[in-house]
Amino acid sequence: MLYHVRMDVRIPSDMDPEVRADLVAREKAYAQEVQSSGRWPHLWRIVGEYANVSIFDVESNDTLHEVLSGLPLFPHMDITVTPLATHLSDINA
Repeated sequence: MLYHVRMDVRIPSDMDPEVRADLVAREKAYAQEVQSSGRWPHLWRIVGEYANVSIFDVESNDTLHEVLSGLPLFPHMDITVTPLATHLSDINA
C-alpha cells in the first residue's frame, strides 16, 4: 500500500545541543535504513520549512504506524498520512 506522508518537525528550541545532535544523527540513520529496505521510496524536503513529504510503500496501516513511530524524532513531529490508490487516468496503472 502506498501512503503520502507529511512530517513537520518541531524540536524544542531549548533542547540541549548535544542531545539534539544525537537525536538528528539517529533519525538520519533510521530513515536511511527504512529507505534501503524499500519501504520509503521517496523523500522530499519542503523548501523553507523543517518538514518533508514522503511516499511509503508498506503492507498495512499498522506497518506504517510502526515505521513512523520508530523515528527518533517522532515525539517532535506533526504527521499527516494520506492513503493512496491507483488513479483511473494513470497510463501506467
